[in-house]
Amino acid sequence: MSTQTPGLQPAAASLENPLYYLENMETVTAWVTERYGDLLTPEEKQRLQGFSRLSRPARALLTRMVMRTGELFRSDRLNYPELGVPEARAVSELVQDNWLDGEPELGLDDLFRLYTLAELRPAFASELQQLGAPAKLPKARMRELLETVDRGTRHLRDWLGAAAAPVLRLRHMDLFDRIRLMFFGNLHQSWSDFVLVELGLQRYQSVNFTADSRAFRERAEVDGYLAMHQCRQQLDQGIPARDVWLQVPPASANPWLSGRRDRLLLELGRQAEHQGDRELALEALAASGHRDARIKRLRLLERMKRYREAWALLPGPNREAGDSETLALERIRKRLAGKLGEPVPEPAPSVPVLSDSVTLPKPESATVEQALAEFLWQDSSPVYYVENTLFNGLFGLLCWNSIFQPVPGAFFHPFHSGPADLNREDFVSRRQ
Repeated sequence: MSTQTPGLQPAAASLENPLYYLENMETVTAWVTERYGDLLTPEEKQRLQGFSRLSRPARALLTRMVMRTGELFRSDRLNYPELGVPEARAVSELVQDNWLDGEPELGLDDLFRLYTLAELRPAFASELQQLGAPAKLPKARMRELLETVDRGTRHLRDWLGAAAAPVLRLRHMDLFDRIRLMFFGNLHQSWSDFVLVELGLQRYQSVNFTADSRAFRERAEVDGYLAMHQCRQQLDQGIPARDVWLQVPPASANPWLSGRRDRLLLELGRQAEHQGDRELALEALAASGHRDARIKRLRLLERMKRYREAWALLPGPNREAGDSETLALERIRKRLAGKLGEPVPEPAPSVPVLSDSVTLPKPESATVEQALAEFLWQDSSPVYYVENTLFNGLFGLLCWNSIFQPVPGAFFHPFHSGPADLNREDFVSRRQ
């Protein structure tokens, strides 16, 4: 392996530090700035430099808000005594430095998410009375009645008056998401992963991070990942697959990003079929290189009775495939041969299996495996029940250096339990 890139080696902050979360945030920003600084715009670098110039309480409060869900916060719900100063002072600094919007416009959904029923009733009492609604209407029912009129967005004072607890909107959340992506290599891991490391709940193999092992080589690759993440979120939200299809970024030369795009297209194809858009499903599945995409495309062509087209797409018998994929292809080939009058392929010769049987009384407490091990035990040849741990462990030790080789897209940070591309088809070829 090549020499490790000099500089910061991230480590989790001690939980004895009341501002451990700030220390972790600063570790992430420093790691990304050092390792991926050339992929950040001048404005993003300037903004991160501005973060480091904030007072410690302001940095800590901003980090707390970034780690929470959403971008809107009631100022009276910010309660962090470890800041050492009143939260209002830190808020004032963050508003002045454009990290927070102190007077955001809010929609009706925002309002009902942030405020209680008791706080909302006085503001809408007269309107609800005009609608003939009872005075003690439940919150959900109140929301249903009020949403019949498009009210747009308004400042809080125009909704609830000047006495309502102020709302803050977090700015530049997209920058923090980008940093989190470049550090973790995904957007489902969070800052809490540092806490798991510190508590000893997770242990990780040390990996040499080299300059040529960076997962992201160009800014466009980060943008492509973020675009794919947005596409997947839209699919999960039920947005029509055809609308999402128009937003899928083009194929990338980056192998691990191509794998993510293949999985996105597989899911898009599935949802397009469920939505009745079979032609789009076929197009998306054809563009996906995922191992399941070919099978799903062939089955869809079968359902559409386009047998000849499916037959032409069948791979040759020598094609490398996993056991499940080989079995699925054999079944499809046999069905299509019957539909088209083609020769039925000969089944693959079965491998004889040598077996032996032992009948034992039902064990009272031990498992069946443990009972058999005890039956077979001899002092000259002891028997141990290890399930799959022995062979998996020996295989792991044999291939340890290859498994933890820092190829691009395999390791993004020091908190990987294994390579991110472990289950990809090109895992072996990339380490050949």
